[in-house]
Amino acid sequence: MDESFSIFNIFTLLGGLAFFLYGMNVMSTGLEKLTGGKLEVALKKMTSNKIKAILLGMGVTIAIQSSSAMTVMLVGFVNSGIMTLEQTIGVCFGSNIGTTFTAWILCLSDIKDTGSGGITSFLLKLLNPEAFSPLIALVGIIMIMGAKKNKKKDVGRILVGFAVLMTGMTLMSSSVEPLKESEEFKSMLTAFENPVLGVLVGAGFTGIIQSSAGSIGILMTFSKLDTLTWGMALPIIMGCNIGTCVTALLSTFGVSKDAKRVAWTHILIKIIGTLILLPIIMLLQNFDGFANIMNMTVGYVGIAVMHTVFNVATTVMFLPFTKQLVALSKFIIRDGKEKPEPKDNTIVGLDDILLKTPAVAVEACRSATVQMALITQETIASALKILTEYNSENAEKIIDNEDIIDRYEDRINSYLVKISRSSVTGKDSRMVSKMMHCTGNFERISDHAVNLVESAQEMHDKGIGFSPECVNEITVISEAVAENISKAIGAYISSDLAIAHKVEPLEEVVDSLSTELKNRHIRRLQNDECTVELGYIFQDILTNLERISDHCSNIAGCIIETDEKTNIHAYLHDVKENDENFRKEYQAYAEQYFPRLTGGSTAAAE
Repeated sequence: MDESFSIFNIFTLLGGLAFFLYGMNVMSTGLEKLTGGKLEVALKKMTSNKIKAILLGMGVTIAIQSSSAMTVMLVGFVNSGIMTLEQTIGVCFGSNIGTTFTAWILCLSDIKDTGSGGITSFLLKLLNPEAFSPLIALVGIIMIMGAKKNKKKDVGRILVGFAVLMTGMTLMSSSVEPLKESEEFKSMLTAFENPVLGVLVGAGFTGIIQSSAGSIGILMTFSKLDTLTWGMALPIIMGCNIGTCVTALLSTFGVSKDAKRVAWTHILIKIIGTLILLPIIMLLQNFDGFANIMNMTVGYVGIAVMHTVFNVATTVMFLPFTKQLVALSKFIIRDGKEKPEPKDNTIVGLDDILLKTPAVAVEACRSATVQMALITQETIASALKILTEYNSENAEKIIDNEDIIDRYEDRINSYLVKISRSSVTGKDSRMVSKMMHCTGNFERISDHAVNLVESAQEMHDKGIGFSPECVNEITVISEAVAENISKAIGAYISSDLAIAHKVEPLEEVVDSLSTELKNRHIRRLQNDECTVELGYIFQDILTNLERISDHCSNIAGCIIETDEKTNIHAYLHDVKENDENFRKEYQAYAEQYFPRLTGGSTAAAE
């Protein structure tokens, strides 16, 4: 080995690789946060359109700069039931093409000054990362330290990550420079004329560092020595593509069989692609023209071209055979004869694998809370109906739903706690807080639904019932509560502040209705028009209805507080005292419900 190449050069090479991988990680994390889960969430809406799936897979991978993270997400989506195995195939193809974008970014490092001087020379120098990376790092640090908004801080981290990545690339290049004149090193490289060795080395090294971008970066670094040929580099690139599947394999521990098949499909595409294309390349080398090209030294652009062509070629090759790929993955990961473990299928999407990409985990949790909200709305609607039309089957369904809603609250809250331990954006952090607050209110509403069922069941079992006047009163206040639930849950699902602002005036009307009905009840007791036993049941029903409406107010208040970034207590005090719109809304709701009470009421005018 050349004397100018020492142990310190190896230290520099390893340090450069560390900078490269760290910069890639920082950049990828920042990009994930910046997308806020929007690109990833689009994956859940995937259709059977293969081209659309490929384009979306490319877009997400380019946006988050990590095919490994993309595959891990797919494993999580399939494991949690959000996507099917078949839907992931096209996304895998797109992800493989999207990951080649990193290699093209690294090609900036190979831009050389022509030495001609003038504006052309200046622009070429400016395009080289060695020239602009320090400026990008400075801008990034200023944004991180000076920006108040988290989005700007995330952009700053992306810029710093890019600068660190390029610094690592420069360090690796400088560390191997002494090898350029080493005959001993050149003779060592001849071993890579064996394509099988190249594939094994590429796969092994990439598997260890778990980053194909890092492996491609080192390969580009060695290409600067003018000793690496196209024929040597291509098998190594194929091996790098295989090695990057290690991350996907590691993510399959403890997941469903279909989720494991996602990772294996990813591996099969790379391995079968290599087994088919590599022999073709070797056969073509028997032709002088092609052999001359493969014996030429390769540079940064050549490596990027080969990386892209290999992944595009495997996509084109396998696109007509997606069903066969799925069948092959099912042959490798077979369905056992043992009975599947019982699984709660009511909560779809909350998989711990998704926590590796917090923005996706937040969106998955939001979807689960929407499911919980809809079940809550259905449950309370049945409970309100059962007050006047008792049905034992409906009563049992309400109790079952309450148990499901309890499980939702436990699972969602424990998942939200895990998310909160991750690094999330300010927007996602507010969403986590909103979900924690609202799920508690959904669960309380379902508790009150069960209380209403118990009141109705008590009357049914004892063979007693309310008078027509009393039934009318319960019907009126129940409809007001049902409308408020619809508004509160609708506002939560659509994040509609306009609807949220309508909940509090209606809640005040429900309170006024409850007070009016309690006063009427007292008069009936005084006139011996109602029994004490029925009186207690009536009071319990009114109390539960009033508390349900209170929880609607809490849900709407949380939406307003989170999205408008205001103090809800100060807001409520202000609107009730000074807001003319609030008084108009209240009056409109009062005029809608109070006249329907038997005998009318003056409360609407108060």
